[in-house]
Parts: sequence; structure tokens; C-alpha cells
Amino acid sequence: AGGGGPLLPDSVLYEIFLYLDHVDVLAAALVCRQWHAVARDEFLWKELFYRYYRISREVPRHPAAVSWYDEFQRLYDTIPCVEVQALKEHNDQVLHLSFSHSGCLFASCSKDCTVKIWSNELDISLQHSSNMRPYNWSYTQFSQFNSDDSLLLVSGVFVGPHNSSSGEIAVISMENFTLLSRVRNKPYDVFGCWLNETNLISGNLHRIGRITSCSVLWLNNAFQGIESENVNVVKRLFKIQNLNASTIRTVMVADCSRYDSPDLLLDYEEQLAASSTSTCPVFDLGSDSEEEEAKPKQTPEPAGQELPDDGDVTAEDGLQQFFDDIMEGRVRPAMTETELETKVAELFIRNRTKPPELNLLPTDSNSKTKYLIFTTGCLTYSPHQIGIKRILPHQMTTAGPVLGEERRSDEFFDSLDHVIDIHGHIIGMGLSPDHRYLYVNSRAWPRDCVISDPMQPPPIAEEIDLHVFDLKTMKEVKRALRAHRAYTPNEECFFIFLDVSRDFVASGAEDRHGYIWDRHYNICLAKLQHDNVVNSVAFSPVEQELLLTASDDATIKVWRSPRMVRIQQARKPRPRKLLFSWLMNQKS
Repeated sequence: AGGGGPLLPDSVLYEIFLYLDHVDVLAAALVCRQWHAVARDEFLWKELFYRYYRISREVPRHPAAVSWYDEFQRLYDTIPCVEVQALKEHNDQVLHLSFSHSGCLFASCSKDCTVKIWSNELDISLQHSSNMRPYNWSYTQFSQFNSDDSLLLVSGVFVGPHNSSSGEIAVISMENFTLLSRVRNKPYDVFGCWLNETNLISGNLHRIGRITSCSVLWLNNAFQGIESENVNVVKRLFKIQNLNASTIRTVMVADCSRYDSPDLLLDYEEQLAASSTSTCPVFDLGSDSEEEEAKPKQTPEPAGQELPDDGDVTAEDGLQQFFDDIMEGRVRPAMTETELETKVAELFIRNRTKPPELNLLPTDSNSKTKYLIFTTGCLTYSPHQIGIKRILPHQMTTAGPVLGEERRSDEFFDSLDHVIDIHGHIIGMGLSPDHRYLYVNSRAWPRDCVISDPMQPPPIAEEIDLHVFDLKTMKEVKRALRAHRAYTPNEECFFIFLDVSRDFVASGAEDRHGYIWDRHYNICLAKLQHDNVVNSVAFSPVEQELLLTASDDATIKVWRSPRMVRIQQARKPRPRKLLFSWLMNQKS
């Protein structure tokens, strides 16, 4: 650091640095006689950082960063972009990856119809493999460990009579890898998820008409096969009507208890105010902003189900009036069968839906309230909205009536507490570790598209937009991230799983790469290559410098950061040179 490197004026050194490659910047600085002065020059490293990463100067430094140089080094040295291992035990497309909460194990699902459990050590090794074909499964598609890592939920496609496909969920004990229970899950891309240590959520679908249906979400006890006959092992949670061929899919649960102490605040103004100890105001999920709290509350309805106000006419009277108009030929222009079914369903749901329960949101950080989050829609069958429904503490157990609380005739369906419209086909969702932010992969529709037929959704973009929503304010934060691409049309579109760590977000893509972005700066940091579509990514929950990617090339790749690679190489014992060994043998 103090050797014979060139002595350059600071201005010249600064201009040289601006044109050097990222790695060369650090190398040049290290051999420079002025290294110690440069390392202390915050202005130089700040300018270099903004110019190299092309970040707006309105973006502040990461709140945990000590200096701009340290931040420059973090984004170079701690990104898991070095491939250290390729796991090829699957013999077909690998669809999903999930870590245990301890980070000691992870599970993989595949088109080969197995779920494999891996031991996450320095060299990752296969610990167990369960074949689900004996249970008439076509393939496994999703897995999730419960909160204490004692149980594994595995979701797959079940082939029933006449080759009709629906889903099924299996629960596997991590103590001895035995199958504890199986639960039907329809449609199969509901996937399923854990609500708590012993209860999981599944779905069922009931057809009402050609494009109208009812989704029922069930709470299931994981130990159904061994529970007492006097204890319920299943209970209905919610019953929601679907319009225009839409269905509920991709359920997940967000815990509200950590909203006031997130790992990373994405709103820059909120970061500056984070030192304040004041509690954030309680908001209504049905409103669009916190400022609306002072306004009179209105009962929110799922998007796409609002009808013009007809004064004091009830929905039931409106339905009868509508039928009378049809019979007497007063409905103009003539409605198609699809439009007629949708209109009747909208009128019916207005008089048969239970309103949301207001003023039941958490008022302190110890609240046990959770949100059920899922994809849905109101215009077409492709998922284009995110529905959010509160789960209250008394709903988190299978105790009580199997069909839930007793309902009046005007409470046949449950309403949603909030709906987020994406204006595109949703192909992936993931929660931040603190459950404060929801990340959503979507492929956008044309800006001014009109959907006249629910069975003909608009064309979707090849670019994938990664949106970020704050679940405390229900607002989109940051601008949508872009870099990854997908090519399949609507009818062939499939889920691409993403994952979020404390500082990074990663996603697969159809362009044969995985991608990593920085959550604070909103920039793409790395592309991780495979030989085919990358379906899933997963950060270690205890070490964000370890990332797994799963691909249609039947391979799971293990990626570590340059820093961790150096540390692990230093720990490995170096082999003794052959000449030295021969000399030692000669002496003996």
C-alpha cells in the first residue's frame, strides 16, 4: 500500500477511477501510493458509486453503511454470484427450492415427482428423497418448512379419475421422513402454506357457472391421521366468489407483528424518520392511504364488483328488476351469455357477501393478526390482482364448527379486505424476511387494453416487472425492477419463484438466468447462468451470501459471494507438495 506506485494528483486519480472496471478500481487503489488518502476520501467514493451503478443522486446511502467505500465493497464482495457446486440428483426439471428457518436444510421439488431434502454444509449433500408417484402424483411443485422446522409441506399435482388433474398437499415429518397426512388442493396452483406450526391452508374450487365459481380456503391440521375423533382436523376459513373465470391461487401468510421494526425500510423519507420512536398510525386495508383514515369508512368490495349506485334499491330488488328487463326486452344492447352470467353474479354477490370487519387491525407489535395473501382477478382467468384477507386469532385453529362460524343468508360469501391491481399477468410473489414488503413478478398488459372476453386475456409483455408493495400502507414503493424476461404466452405462462433476503431480492427467468438486485438501491447486481429456464431461487435465511437456483436443466446450482469463497478456501487444508513429501520419506 505504500510501495512504488505512481504518485498522481487527486483529480487525475479520480478521472482514472471513473473509467476503470469495478474490480480494477479496487486493484488500482491498492497499488497506489495514495491508497490511505483515497480510502478516506468519501467524496471520491461517493461520486464513483453513483456513476458506476448509475444511481440517482437522490438515493441516500444504505442506512447500515459506515462509508461509501464500504458500500462499494459490499456490492462487489457480498453478492452470491460465484458458482461453487452443481447438484444433479434430480432427473427432470427442478421447479422449487425452500430453506428451513435454521438454514441447515433445504428441500427441492421436481417434475421427476420427488421431493429431496438436502443438508446445507460446506459441501451440500442429499439427505433424503421421497417419491410421490405411489400416491398418484404427476410431479411435486412447491414445499415449505413450518416455523420450527419439524414438518415439511409438499404440494404437487394429483392425477385423479379420468386423468383429471387437481392438487394435493402432503405433510412429511422431519424427524423420520414419514408421511403424516395428505390434503386435497384445488386448483393445484393454490400451492398451500403454513398458518402456524401445526395448521396449513389449502383450497377447493366449486363451479357455479361457465365462468363463475367459488373458492373455499380450508384450515387443516397436519396430524389428521392420528388426531382424536373428537377433535376437528379441518375448518373452513373463507368462501370467496370468483368472476370471469378467475380463481384464487398462490396463497401465502404474512405476519403483522414485525411491521414496526423492519429489517430494511425502502422509503427513503421513512428511513430518515426511523430514529423517531413514535408508533406508526393504524390504517384501514380498504383505504388507499393513511390520510383517508379520518374519512368515513365505506365497506370495501373486491375490485371489479362495484356497481352503479341505484339509490335505495337493494341488490335483491336489482336482480329481480334485471330479470324483468330481460324478459320484456328492455336490455339493450343484447348481452352475450358470458356478459349475462357476469352481470347476474355481480348482482347476486352484492346481497350475499359478508362485509369486512373494521377496526380489527393490530394496534401494537405483539398482535397475532396475520394476512392471507393470494392472486386473484375480476376481468379474466389470468391472475392480475392480489387479494388480502385478515386472519384473526380465533380463526387460527381447527377448533369449532367445521364450516366456521354460523352465517346468515346474506353472508354467503366473504369479502376481501384489500385488492391490489397489477394490470398484468402475475407470475411470482415473495415476502421480505420481516413480512413488511411484498415483491411481485408480473408481465404487463398493453396500457389501454380492453378485455371483452374473459377467456381471451390481453397479450403479455416479454419483460418481467418486479413490483414492491408496502403491506403496512398498501402502496407500491420504488419503481418496478426490470432485467429478467419470459416468453411463454398467457395460456402457457407458469410461476417463476422469487426470494428476498435482508438486502437483496432474487428471481428466476425464462432467459436461462437468475437475477439479483439490491433492495435499497434498486439496481441489478448479478446474472446467474443456467442452460434452461430458471424456475426458483432461494437465499439461506441465516446467510444471504448463499443462494440456490433451480432450473429446467435438472440442476440446482449453489452460489456464494466472493468473500465467502475466500474464507472457505482459507479454511481448507492445503495439500502437501509431492516433492516435499518425497524428501520427507527419504529422510525417514
